[in-house]
Formats: sequence, C-alpha cells, structure tokens
Amino acid sequence: MSAFDVVLPNGIPGKGRILTQISLYWFKQMEEIIPNHLVSARTEEFPPICQSSRAMLAGRSMLVKKAKPLPVECIVRGYLSGSGWKEYKKNGTVCGIKLPANLDESAKLPKPIFTPSTKAEEGHDINISFEEAGRIVGNELAGRLRDTSIHIYQKAQAMAEKKGIIIADTKFEFGLLDNKLILIDEILTPDSSRFWSVKTYQPGKSQDSYDKQIIRDYLLTLQWDQRPPGPVLPDDIVQKAAARYQEIMNILTNDSTSQPP
Repeated sequence: MSAFDVVLPNGIPGKGRILTQISLYWFKQMEEIIPNHLVSARTEEFPPICQSSRAMLAGRSMLVKKAKPLPVECIVRGYLSGSGWKEYKKNGTVCGIKLPANLDESAKLPKPIFTPSTKAEEGHDINISFEEAGRIVGNELAGRLRDTSIHIYQKAQAMAEKKGIIIADTKFEFGLLDNKLILIDEILTPDSSRFWSVKTYQPGKSQDSYDKQIIRDYLLTLQWDQRPPGPVLPDDIVQKAAARYQEIMNILTNDSTSQPP
C-alpha cells in the first residue's frame, strides 16, 4: 500500500488480488478503444519458471507484454475533488485549466478534463499542462493520450453509474509496443481512481470514497511529513480498507462470490 507516494510498511490483505481482478475486468471492457499489455492471467499459461509458485500467483498476477512506459501519467477528472478542489478554491483552475466560477466541492464538471502529470522516478508526481506533456512525448502523441484517456473514462463512468458508482477521477498509464500505443499497468482500480456512491453523493462537501481514502484520512491525523519511512497502519484501519476494496470489486465486476484469501 502506498499513500502520498510513500510505500507503507504493512499491506492490505487481498489487495493485490482485488486490483488484479478489477483491472482484468476493465481491460476487457476497453479493448475496443485501445489494446492493452495483457497476455494471460491463467497461471498454467505462465512461463515454466513460474509454475512452482502457481498457488501464490493465481488470481493476483498477470503475464504481460513488455512495453516502453511513457513518462506521463494520464489523469482524467470528471468531478471537482482532492488536489483539484484545493487549487480551484485558490485560483479557479484545476492544473491550470480555467473552470466556471462558484462550483461546489465534489461538483460534476461541465465535461471531463485531462490533467497529466509527470511519472516521477522518486518523490511526488508533478502536475503538468497539456502543452508540457506535448513537449515530453510529442504533440501528436499527447493528443492521442488525452483523447484516449477521456474516451476510456466516459465509457467507464457510464458503465459504473448503472451500478451505482461515480468515478470522480482516475489515472491511466500507457506504453509503446512496436511503436504502437497500448494501455499498461492497472486500470480503474481503487488505487488509481476515486469512486463514490450514487446514492450518497451530495455536492458541497467531500465524499465517502471506495478507495484508499480511509488510509489517507488516517495518515492526515498523524504528525507525519509524508516522507519515507511511512507509518505502520493500525489493524482497524487495515480491516476497514480491506472491506472497502472487496466491496468495490463486487459492485464493479458483479462478482460477490470472490473473497480475498
């Protein structure tokens, strides 16, 4: 588990399995928009060197194509929350993008916005403008990243809303394989996205999230400078987070029978 770009000492039981299963679900849903790096999630199809560890790898790992990751993280925001809300209160912008005046916290934006960031080797990722993303990866590729990211977000948001979930914002990562753009890493998981319940959604305040916000909220109560080493999470916070991860997997994938080991 990481928070504020710091890996914490203790993990969340079953989290890796849940993130894998959610990603597998969304990779399949988005194949018509863009190919991805998945080769197989079936351990019997993994290389021979992995076969002695099949029991451990089952359900929580993927065999993927090796791509060249692009040094830009692709963030799409459909609602005004988190760091975006903080900037909006100060400047009326989100990552430099001017928004309408007098929006409430957690308000739905007129249309989703693309707010890329750097993919930092160390420390915190840094928000950048679309123009800066173009300087890093080239203007044509930056345009494809923006358009593809927004397309994926809009499709996912429509699907999730039918299941009672709002995707407030999310992050995608892309890579190049044989000079072709593909989707890599994870997709639309509680670690890369902010999920809210349609039933309890109420603009004008922060929302209860199906993500690691439980962890972030706890860490913000501590006298911690958000630098390594991270503090140990207490058992009750770990269990609450584990339950939340399981719940959002069940809702999104309609799989209520799968339980973390």
